[in-house]
Amino acid sequence: MPPVVRYLIYLNAGMFLAEAALSPGAAAGLALWPVGSYRVPGVPGAVGFHAWQLATYAFLHANLAHVALNMFGLWTFGRDVEATLGSRRFAALYAASVLVAGVSQLLVVTGTPVANPYPTVGASGGVFGVLLAFAVLFPRRRLMLLIPPIPMPAWLFVAGYAALELVWGVTGTQQGVAHFAHLGGMLGAWLLLRRWRESRPA
Repeated sequence: MPPVVRYLIYLNAGMFLAEAALSPGAAAGLALWPVGSYRVPGVPGAVGFHAWQLATYAFLHANLAHVALNMFGLWTFGRDVEATLGSRRFAALYAASVLVAGVSQLLVVTGTPVANPYPTVGASGGVFGVLLAFAVLFPRRRLMLLIPPIPMPAWLFVAGYAALELVWGVTGTQQGVAHFAHLGGMLGAWLLLRRWRESRPA
């Protein structure tokens, strides 16, 4: 396993165990909150958006299934992407995906008033950025859907997934899932890949 993928998995797993060992709400200030000030049961004081949350939210997870699925996706697609781009560029791509995902989600939740504001957590934005990079680098690589079990090229799999995320986000389907963060992660990766491609000497 290449080093950045390995360290990211270790870090996310370690943070999840640390969350489990701490009192409920102890890591609330690291999650990504909408702009404003909110009182949350079980959390001392008020919570709200701070700039550091655009990075820290990506290392928190809601439950074991959440972190396991994200790390499985990172392991599945991140190995080939890091091996192709190199560790430094892979780390930059992951960071850009996490950042743009966080900004996208922040804009959506801040502009959509809700009775009980909730934070965004999870590495999904970074993982979706890695997935987009995989499709760009290996567009004809075959991927297998789980339900139904249909093989398809990576570019079609990712394009279809992005379209579904957009539909789910616009229609409010699957409440509690940060669809626009997923799309933002893809956008961050695409912008960085495009910049690298344009700066390549002719």
